[in-house]
Amino acid sequence: MSTTAEHGRPPGSHPKPDRSPKQDRSRATRQRLLEAAVACLAEHGWAGSTVSVVAERAGVSRGAAQHHFPTREDLFTAAVEYVAEERSTALRALFPHGTTGDTRAVVTAVVDLYTGPLFRAALHLWVAASNEDQLRARVTELEARVGRETHRIAVDLLDADESRPGVRETVQGFLDMARGLGLANLLTDDTTRRRRVVAQWAALLEQALA
Repeated sequence: MSTTAEHGRPPGSHPKPDRSPKQDRSRATRQRLLEAAVACLAEHGWAGSTVSVVAERAGVSRGAAQHHFPTREDLFTAAVEYVAEERSTALRALFPHGTTGDTRAVVTAVVDLYTGPLFRAALHLWVAASNEDQLRARVTELEARVGRETHRIAVDLLDADESRPGVRETVQGFLDMARGLGLANLLTDDTTRRRRVVAQWAALLEQALA
């Protein structure tokens, strides 16, 4: 019998077992709970988004929900982290091959993310965190990381040279503006005014970053 490796494996080794159906089900359940938590926050806010409501929306029992997330704070902090990752992924996915210098496209894409359901869900958790000491510390730390990541993505997409004086502040001002538009959009459909603001900010950024 040959002692050489078969199928690229060294002698005596065994292939890694595939994930079990139980692991797959567990991951799928966790994913459904996170998606349901985001949807509940966006639609009902913090007060209306209990673990029971999220579990029902996800189609799982309350016990199953608490197995993955023992407390309400655990669930919604994980949901905001999920939202943050989805926001970054969505922004990157818009320009998989770069932006080819289209500043307006970048501005529009970032503003669209800040006026969409992912940002709306995160905002509801911020409001809740302002009144919940335990939740505030966790959300503040998470949002600081999200803010740094968003800033880095924006710098990359805008091809901004932050070694130049004022460029970092210009990019951050743009992100603050986008967040403000997201807040305004919570109350009314701000689409028409938002288009004009986006056009003006794109022109300003082109001048400032040139």
